[in-house]
Amino acid sequence: MSTLAKASGALKSVDYEVFGRVQGNDGLGPNQYTEEEARKLGVVGWVKNTSQGTVTGQVQGPEDKVNAMKSWLSKVGSPSSRIDRTNFSNEKEISKLDFSGFSTRY
Repeated sequence: MSTLAKASGALKSVDYEVFGRVQGNDGLGPNQYTEEEARKLGVVGWVKNTSQGTVTGQVQGPEDKVNAMKSWLSKVGSPSSRIDRTNFSNEKEISKLDFSGFSTRY
């Protein structure tokens, strides 16, 4: 790992896909919980339901905050979700954020 990646200021980007019962109706909707959690943690990116019944998206931010969001996406999710597994891909260090906030895509 490079010296830069070890620095606390390193920015990370990661794509994710969550499998299980992750789309549904809990009043708010699972994606709104994801948006809320992302804002709480201070990460940016997006979330979207897929036609295959999964949830996909991208998270960017400081490495420790991205790791906290990865943990939430893998273990917690929205109140009515049942997460079977979460795949993370394209994890990389970035020099600047591509997004200014966290949003749901349709």
